Amino acid sequence: MSAALRKNAGIHRLFQSHPITHLNGPTRAPVLRTQTSRSRAYFRFPVFPRRTRGYELSPSFFSSPFSSSSSSSVSKVGFVGWYWGMVKSWPVLTKSVTSALIYAAADLSSQTLSLPSTETFDFVRTLRMAGYGMLILGPSLHFWFNFMSKLFPKRDLFSTLKKMVMGQALYGPTMTAVFFSVNACFQGENIAEIVARLKRDLLPTMINGVMYWPVCDFVTFRFTPVHLQPLVTNSFSYLWTVYMTYKANLDKVSTPSRLTQ
Repeated sequence: MSAALRKNAGIHRLFQSHPITHLNGPTRAPVLRTQTSRSRAYFRFPVFPRRTRGYELSPSFFSSPFSSSSSSSVSKVGFVGWYWGMVKSWPVLTKSVTSALIYAAADLSSQTLSLPSTETFDFVRTLRMAGYGMLILGPSLHFWFNFMSKLFPKRDLFSTLKKMVMGQALYGPTMTAVFFSVNACFQGENIAEIVARLKRDLLPTMINGVMYWPVCDFVTFRFTPVHLQPLVTNSFSYLWTVYMTYKANLDKVSTPSRLTQ
């Protein structure tokens, strides 16, 4: 019995001093399992969809190049975004240039409707209208709409009505008088002639404005962001400017000083 125990102890010491390396013993198995798990994680395919979520594709990527509706919608969105960026970067300059272009186009339309076919366009008159939109109307629209948005920051119905009333009572008459006066001054009229023109044209123009502008102001103040309100107002003012340029370029009013000459 004691001889058998000594034999087993000797065999045990022999295995400890000379471990078997060609078998998958307990010391090798964890390494093999770790490598296998790493290789499986490396070839795991669901990693790729998670990476593609970080990319943003433009709407034109999915639109057909032969689709006119998709291209027109993208171009409209692009124009609005570009204009919005210009308004944020150069607010007064962008609104002034917009007013100048609309006033020039409206004056050309007014001359087309009123002038006989034998007469040519008066481009000095068109330049005068564009200068008024660039130097006076555009900056005034910028500061007026910003003032209205600070005074009445909400866009509910009651705030919109208050903005409309202030526009018809203050801004509209003031800018109409300034428009007639500046245009008459550029045409060489004196103070008496300017006053006579205002007496003749200001009140009828204001009455016509009350019939036209409240609906336009309601849409502008109620549904349009403050950055785009001058653009919407200028768009509405195209037809109004056709009428205004016609009124501003009527014949001079006869004054007593002119009658005595």
